[in-house]
Amino acid sequence: MLWIAQRASAAVLALCVTVHLVTIIYAVRGGLTAAEIFARTRGNGGWLAFYTVFVIAVAVHAPIGLRPVLTEWLGWRGRTREWFVLACGVLLAWIGMRAVLLVCR
Repeated sequence: MLWIAQRASAAVLALCVTVHLVTIIYAVRGGLTAAEIFARTRGNGGWLAFYTVFVIAVAVHAPIGLRPVLTEWLGWRGRTREWFVLACGVLLAWIGMRAVLLVCR
């Protein structure tokens, strides 16, 4: 299941990063200021949904990828490692959603 979650979240992240970068390029080339960009994202349910999916994908993908790194570099295995990567995922989700809500609400 972790393998599937890692690959699925990677696919979602690839799409989200592409949309995010294209949007940034479009906005900058269109001459939008930061204030104008924030004015367009505030109260926009579409951007809220998009960036929520982005944050969830990161919160799933990063901790799964961290597991083997901790094992290979530190030899860390077992339940404490699992709790640590779970805490990392929760922290990423919390920080990410705070940012999304500040930008989109």
